[in-house]
Amino acid sequence: MGMIKEFREFAVKGNMIDMAVGIIIGAAFGKIVSSLVADIIMPPLGLLIGGVDFTDLVYTLKAATGNTDAVTLNYGIFIQHVIDFVIVAFAIFLIVKLINSAKKKEQAKPSAPPKEVVLLEEIRDLLKK
Repeated sequence: MGMIKEFREFAVKGNMIDMAVGIIIGAAFGKIVSSLVADIIMPPLGLLIGGVDFTDLVYTLKAATGNTDAVTLNYGIFIQHVIDFVIVAFAIFLIVKLINSAKKKEQAKPSAPPKEVVLLEEIRDLLKK
C-alpha cells in the first residue's frame, strides 16, 4: 500500500503537473510548427529550387513488378523532417533564450534589505551622531 501512496504523491506534485502541461502545449506547438514548415515554408522553397516537392523525392531500389510494389528510399520525406526539426529547435532556442534573459533581468534587480537590517542601519547612524 505504501508504494501506491508514494506514487500518488509523486504524480500530483506541482512539477509533474507542470511537466504534463508543458508536454501538451509542446505537442500543440509541434503541430503549428509542422504546419508552418509544410504549408508556408516548403512550397516557396520547392518553387525556388525548380518546383520540387521534397516528399516526392525518392530513389527506387527495385521497380514495381506485377503485384509487388516498388522498393524505394524516401529521402525527400527525410529532408522534410530534418527541416521541421531545425525550425522547431530554432523556435525552442529562441523561447529558452527569451526566458533566460527575463530571469537574468529579474535576478539583476537588487532586492530590498529586510526591515530588521534597515532598522539596525538607522540605529547605527543615530548612534554615530
